[in-house]
Amino acid sequence: MNDLIEIKKSPTGIEGFDELTLGGLPTGRPTLVCGSAGCGKTLFASTFLLNGAREFDEPGLFVTFEERPVDIVSNVASLGFGMDDLIAEGKIQIEHIAVDPAELAEIGDYDLEGLFLRLELAIDEIGAKRIVLDTIESLFSAFTNPAILRAEIRRLFDWLKDKGMTTVITGERGDGSLTRQGLEEYVSDCVLLLDHRVYNQISTRRLRIVKYRGTAHGTNEYPFLIDSDGFSVLPVSSLGLNHKVSEERIRSGVPDLDDMLVGGGFYRGSSILVSGVAGSGKSSLSACFAAAACEAGERALYFSFEESSDQTVRNMRSIGVDLKPWMDQGLFRHIAARPTFYSLEMHLAVMLREVTRFKPSLVLVDPISAFIGNADQLEVQAMMLRMVDFLKARGVTGVFTHLTHGQGEAVETDVGLSSLMDAWILLLNRESSGEFNRELYLLKARGTAHSNQVREFVLSNDGIKLVRPYIGEGRALTGSARRIQEAQDRRREFERAADAERKQAEISQRRQRVKAEIDALNAELEADELELGRIRQNEEVYEAQAERDRLLIEQSRRA
Repeated sequence: MNDLIEIKKSPTGIEGFDELTLGGLPTGRPTLVCGSAGCGKTLFASTFLLNGAREFDEPGLFVTFEERPVDIVSNVASLGFGMDDLIAEGKIQIEHIAVDPAELAEIGDYDLEGLFLRLELAIDEIGAKRIVLDTIESLFSAFTNPAILRAEIRRLFDWLKDKGMTTVITGERGDGSLTRQGLEEYVSDCVLLLDHRVYNQISTRRLRIVKYRGTAHGTNEYPFLIDSDGFSVLPVSSLGLNHKVSEERIRSGVPDLDDMLVGGGFYRGSSILVSGVAGSGKSSLSACFAAAACEAGERALYFSFEESSDQTVRNMRSIGVDLKPWMDQGLFRHIAARPTFYSLEMHLAVMLREVTRFKPSLVLVDPISAFIGNADQLEVQAMMLRMVDFLKARGVTGVFTHLTHGQGEAVETDVGLSSLMDAWILLLNRESSGEFNRELYLLKARGTAHSNQVREFVLSNDGIKLVRPYIGEGRALTGSARRIQEAQDRRREFERAADAERKQAEISQRRQRVKAEIDALNAELEADELELGRIRQNEEVYEAQAERDRLLIEQSRRA
């Protein structure tokens, strides 16, 4: 059995699309791009044609049956495409063929021989390799006989193949079929379906490869973007669990937090969740991560869905974190957008595209909970799974903040994101003695031994500090309660030390008195000993004298 040979492909230059199709559109074959009005068909075709002339040295012919050439040039100029320059260089040519069904009806049945002659002349004039027909419905609007219509459509596609033209044909979406005629999709070698849908007042553009003869291709729906950078597609499928891991540590910008992990800091490429109630310091902690990365000469990309760039820079200055110098040096980039500005998948596509372009070592998303009100929880979880896999595959550290609504240490995230993360930092606000105090818990850090003790989370002009709270009587005291308790402890310690010193003095005095008494008794004992010695000595003298006297008496009796 012969090995399968992949067909030759022509790159479109559209970001993400060539990777999705493993090379681009089929060379020398027709591709149908269909969809409803406003979905981006003409822009896709224009980008394919302009990139071919500009990047791949393949001149192109743009055949329009509706818009005037000046309108097409102005439309793509808003996206930064200099079509007029390429036309002047002879790399692009626009042919406007107006088809009026009323005039054609007077002549009767007709075929496309005249169109073929005109196209062949234009192709030969610039040596075109690519051609765009926009849109095919206008060309066949005069055909009333279905048999002739089908024959002419097939003949047009075969003619383009015989000319070896890599062709993009745009078509309007039909009722119950991909196109109005329902035939173009069957004779095309590649069919792309563009969709522009609105859900919950949020629009989303999606692309699907319906068929692609002779090659493997992605079959999912993929969001695509149309912005100032043109047309771009980003595959957002999960990349699996085959990413590499790193033993290198990164700093959080809070030394006290790094000290809570054995080895100091988090692993590079980790996904870190910072969750907490409103005002607990999630964004402030994220900014410290960004500042630490920039101080190490690395790039940090910050996606904010609540605060503008200027607001973030101003607010972080209040805790001693100045992001403006890093922004001016190009190491820190802040992208702000409302969650309702795009759909969920469009936000994901934008973030992945910006990460690919900026190439940061740290990405911050603040907060991911902003999407929950606009999308299903499972969709948010799937989005974050794709984002985490995307960052891990590139060795990029991700910090994600999430707004919670509970105050307990066992609080769970609304979309079960904690299971996706390598580390989980929980920030809480505690009410005590009429004030709120922040607390930090390091609930999880995969692969790293870490402290399980609560820390008081203190924001000041000098940055963030983590203070060990007072642990006693079965609870942890923070803020004023901790300081009051510590003052009471100091007073008790002072009183205890003073009492101990007083007792030591009393004991010392008592010892001195006892010692004096002992010395007096010893003196009396010595005097008694001396007296007893004298008594013994006198007794011995007496006994000796008595013995001498007895002997003298005995001697006198003998005499």
